[in-house]
Amino acid sequence: MNDTIREKVRCLIIGSGPAGYTAAIYASRANLSPVLYEGIQPGGQLTTTTEVENFPGYPEGVDGNQLMEDLKKQATRFGADIRAGIATKADLSSAPYKITIDEEKVIETESLIISTGATAKYLGLADEQKYAGMGVSACATCDGFFYRKKVVAVVGGGDTACEEALYLASLAKQVYLIVRKSYLRASKVMQERVMKAANIQILFEHSAIGLFGDNGVEGAHLVKHKGQADEEKVDLAIDGFFLAIGHKPNSDIFKPWIETDEVGYIKTVPGTPKTKIPGVFAAGDVADPHYRQAITAAGSGCAAAIEAERYLSEIGK
Repeated sequence: MNDTIREKVRCLIIGSGPAGYTAAIYASRANLSPVLYEGIQPGGQLTTTTEVENFPGYPEGVDGNQLMEDLKKQATRFGADIRAGIATKADLSSAPYKITIDEEKVIETESLIISTGATAKYLGLADEQKYAGMGVSACATCDGFFYRKKVVAVVGGGDTACEEALYLASLAKQVYLIVRKSYLRASKVMQERVMKAANIQILFEHSAIGLFGDNGVEGAHLVKHKGQADEEKVDLAIDGFFLAIGHKPNSDIFKPWIETDEVGYIKTVPGTPKTKIPGVFAAGDVADPHYRQAITAAGSGCAAAIEAERYLSEIGK
């Protein structure tokens, strides 16, 4: 299509969580004139949470939306061009790299920072939305502190679920691990740790079908699978409901060009945000299957911008 709108930039950032905004701050200060497209969820996953207590510099904690707004303002102050829009197509076959925005505009960029994040997987229950930020969480490290001496449930049977349950067990009075199957998929060592924890109870062959509570989560409706057509409904009193069934990295449009692992996390040169394509970098949760924290995302965004500046300097752009 010859009538497609085209624009050329030196540095394009896709995604607007802590990684994207931090990359924009550093790229702006390096005079790269970065353009950032915010994506489906401006501000990223932190905008779905309430209080963030573990981001350095906020001794009293900070609202997730406020934190993202602060980062955005800081990037704008230094000249970052922050725009609404979703990357819908990518062509990384050769530089300048071409990213299609909202299926109508093509941005040609000399350097690209992918910070599109990862989306937590949910069960798909209506109650998960109803109680979002009111007892439902997909990050024990982020929100576990609020459940000290309380009763919580973790959904999942893999390593992530076991890690979340163990972390919560160090804070909560009681942790229930809700497992749909009759066994844990987690590694042997994780299974053993969970089994040994005095305040973790595993509910095998149980599924959550709903939540209840007046001013937040007060319990979960469960189904116990007893046989082919035999099910028993059980109500479990809890204060918090944690999803630990995995994340889906938002990397689909880049997969034809960039190396990812089996889940979809973008592979980078160890210890750097560099991908196998010169001038293309990945930062934040889209390239981080291990930590998935705002502070580690921000740090990788900083690194990506520094590497982009070095790359552009080397190629004389």
